[in-house]
Amino acid sequence: MKKDKILIIDFGSQYTQLIARRIRELKVFSLIEPCNIDMDKIKFINPKGIILSGGPHSVYQKNAPQLNKEILELKIPILGICYGMQILMKILGGDVKESQQREYGKAQLYIDDHTDLFFSLPAKIICWMSHMDKVVKLPIGFTVSAHTDNTVFAAVANKEKKIYGVQFHPEVIHTQNGLQIISNFLFRICECFANWQLEDFVNQQIKKIKEKVKNENVICGLSGGVDSSTAAVLVHKAIGRRLKCIFVNNGLLRKNEATNVIDIFSKNFKINLHYVDASKLFLNKLKGITDPEEKRKIIGHLFIDIFEKEAKKIKNAKFLVQGTLYPDVIESTSFFGGPTARIKTHHNVGGLPLDMKLKLIEPFRELFKDEVREIAKILKLPEQIIYRHPFPGPGLAVRIIGEVTKERLEILRQADYILEEIIKKRGVYKELWQAFCVLLPLKTVGVMGDKRTYEYVIAIRAVNSLDGMTADWAHLDADILSEISNSITNKVRGVNRVVFDISSKPPATIEWE
Repeated sequence: MKKDKILIIDFGSQYTQLIARRIRELKVFSLIEPCNIDMDKIKFINPKGIILSGGPHSVYQKNAPQLNKEILELKIPILGICYGMQILMKILGGDVKESQQREYGKAQLYIDDHTDLFFSLPAKIICWMSHMDKVVKLPIGFTVSAHTDNTVFAAVANKEKKIYGVQFHPEVIHTQNGLQIISNFLFRICECFANWQLEDFVNQQIKKIKEKVKNENVICGLSGGVDSSTAAVLVHKAIGRRLKCIFVNNGLLRKNEATNVIDIFSKNFKINLHYVDASKLFLNKLKGITDPEEKRKIIGHLFIDIFEKEAKKIKNAKFLVQGTLYPDVIESTSFFGGPTARIKTHHNVGGLPLDMKLKLIEPFRELFKDEVREIAKILKLPEQIIYRHPFPGPGLAVRIIGEVTKERLEILRQADYILEEIIKKRGVYKELWQAFCVLLPLKTVGVMGDKRTYEYVIAIRAVNSLDGMTADWAHLDADILSEISNSITNKVRGVNRVVFDISSKPPATIEWE
């Protein structure tokens, strides 16, 4: 059966990725494109429906992101959310103005029309608002579907043209029945089939890789993380011994990581694995470097350079496999030069030399982390890989704030190992999206054995998340935090203070650099 698709046109909302995730939860494939997407690409995608995201701009501002009017001529269902609704109303002849009373946070939504978008919902629900502007005049043919105390046109519809708009955000968990609203759009309005299955994706990717690679050899950068490991096993299923995995020890790995990766793949999979110890080379290149973006680019360039060097030793090696994920691509791209700003360069998608000789194979480029974990289960990877916490491509280099040195690496490795052992022993490792230590570039006064000390500070970062796009700090029990702090300060020479990071994403990112 042909896969139904929903296209999300991004106007810069912090919630755009959540829209994509909610749709996939409902077993319909979704993809995100910038608002300046051309019509030929939309026609090639051939979506069953289009969702216009929110965004930080006002539709009446100069240089505000615009919507191509030709999209309205496609005669497929459209749902505008927040800014997406406002831009729809504006170009269709309605009016949008600055609201005298900003609506932000939870609001009571009164549903006026229980057909289509609000089918099967109660008379009132809590919704999540985030806007300074509001629609004050509807275009011809539109009716009100829902309102709040402050917003008359909280949801509107032109049922004949199947164009809908909501001022609130149904994609966030704070909106009651939000998933049902999205479901109604997908299945009642767009008439989608729930046919996005990861098992089908695996089979399709295996076939696609076979056709692309043909008789050439493929190199895979294996790190032992769930992304690269799952990508390696998937490609191995497609081309067998023509996959040549290379594990580069960049000297920025966690304690015992190199040994563990080699052991796991030698015992579980019949995959060619070549080990390269480049730790001294990476450390020398990073000497004196403190800027996080520069660190990432140096590591990315050197990583690819090593792969190209190793590729020359392998006959007919034309491709490089990477475990790039959708959030990596989204966060590393400024879609239209403003609303969705680049947050940071990801190792898999940023800092690649323009003259790179190897062509990329990125089977998970359109997937989220939890989807890759499900594929890992389908491919029967061992649990310690499936549930391993995300680890950045630049490794501990971006968890050492400031210059990376051999001494600082050793301190961070020891602290991080203690943290991981404790949360595993306490049974909370699998519950957490990520937990790790950060070495801060400052020293503080302490007392050990009746002597004054002046040593480093370790920050503990532990978060819960669905896909890494948003995250909340994990509320670890005080006794767990106490054990972590006592163990690190007692066992790691060079540390006399441990702090706990209670920042959410946004406004912070998960990693410190």
